[in-house]
Amino acid sequence: MVISNLILAIIAIVCGFVLGYFIHQKLINKRLNEAHDNAKDILEKAKHQASTSAKEAILEAKEKSSAYRANVEKELKERRNELQKQEDRLIQREDALDRKDSAFDKRDDALSRKENKLTADQKDLDKLQQKAESLVQQRQSELERISALSKEEAKDLMLNETKSELADERAKIIKDSYNKAQKAASDNAKDLIVEAIQQCAADVVSETTVSVVNLPNDDMKGRIIGREGRNIRTFETLTGIDLVIDDTPEAVVLSGFDPIRREVAKMTLEGLIKDGRIHPARIEEMVSKSKKDLSNKIQEIGEEVTFDLGIHSINPEIVKLIGQLKFKIYRGRNILSHSIEVAKLSGILAAELGEDVTLAKRAGLLHEIGRATNNETDGSHIDIGIDLAKKYNESSTVVDSIACENEGQKPKYIISELVAVANKIAISRPGAKSKSLESFVHRLESLENISDSFDDVKKSYAIQAGREIRVIVKSDKVSDTQSVVLAHNIKNKIEKDMEYPGHIKVTIIREVRSIEYAK
Repeated sequence: MVISNLILAIIAIVCGFVLGYFIHQKLINKRLNEAHDNAKDILEKAKHQASTSAKEAILEAKEKSSAYRANVEKELKERRNELQKQEDRLIQREDALDRKDSAFDKRDDALSRKENKLTADQKDLDKLQQKAESLVQQRQSELERISALSKEEAKDLMLNETKSELADERAKIIKDSYNKAQKAASDNAKDLIVEAIQQCAADVVSETTVSVVNLPNDDMKGRIIGREGRNIRTFETLTGIDLVIDDTPEAVVLSGFDPIRREVAKMTLEGLIKDGRIHPARIEEMVSKSKKDLSNKIQEIGEEVTFDLGIHSINPEIVKLIGQLKFKIYRGRNILSHSIEVAKLSGILAAELGEDVTLAKRAGLLHEIGRATNNETDGSHIDIGIDLAKKYNESSTVVDSIACENEGQKPKYIISELVAVANKIAISRPGAKSKSLESFVHRLESLENISDSFDDVKKSYAIQAGREIRVIVKSDKVSDTQSVVLAHNIKNKIEKDMEYPGHIKVTIIREVRSIEYAK
């Protein structure tokens, strides 16, 4: 019984082991299947993610390629437009040259016709002279036959008898001939001047003391003024130009008598509007940049003027001075426009008289070159111009043309005389002079010169049509207390040396800046 129970127990244990083994194997197989399934899912997800990443990379590459292509096409379009503008400019210049060639051809044809007419008239005169000589010989022969006198005796008799009768007639003929010659010379001179004036196409520029800057919108006015007006005060202090902001829609006015300052202020304001950042530091940077840009612009203006007039081999410094004439005003006229007009008139007059056209244009263009620096150098503009012409190796004809600006100087060359005539023609037209504007500008310059004469003054600007002078002093030499004394001294000197209507406000500006760089 015990043995049978033992056997049964052993059998039960063996069956339990066998059953446990099969259950364990089944569980292992189930876990393996689950692991295979998870691995398969992970592989599928990885493949799907790789495919998605590849598609995104392809799309991004296509977008970058499209953007690059658009930029390239835009740049090519801009270059084509620039080339088209240059081509249009060259076509316009070619048309102008063609018109000048046509005018020269017409004048040559007219001269040829006149020459042919003179040749024909000379032939007719020769025939008439031969006929007259023949008639005289016949008359002499007839007289000798009738009077039985020799040729010499008849000649003496005729001369003695007709001498008194012909004296009055000869005087009358001489007087008539002189009057006709004088009238012909006067008519020819008038025709020459009229033709020169008609061929001159110089523009007439009306200069003012204001410039208008357009704004994108009226909200920009508030940004220009700045918080508590700090932007507009900084702008006026740095440029010396009065900024007028009124009810005019989408526009502000720059007021100042100095065209160079006004141009710097205009370029600065336009740059600030385009940039969008308007604050005192940015205004100071833009003023400095505009001064450099204006220097390059002046050089380009001089080069363009000399190219249009066909004048070459001019010293670059002279070219720059020519560009500065655009910002110089004398008696209400722009000096550069006046010089171009005189150069063209001088060239036309020289062509009519057979003189050197290029040299005449050069002398006409440079006849007032001294006005480009007469505010910066002591002496009259004539003496300054002569010194500049000699310094940069201009010809004696050009120097003489500049010297002839002085009324007491007599021209040494025919071209100098032509330049003087052209200058008189240019300034004699109605509206060419404006003494009121000239006196106004002179008063403002005198006001600034009085302030600049003090040693402690760094720079001064006359604004508000001369009703205010703003003086920037050297902060290291003038204290706040001393600035009050300086304002009083400037006021006293203005009252002593100037005559002016109303009142002049003297404003002293003292600014201290400490700058260090962190490295």
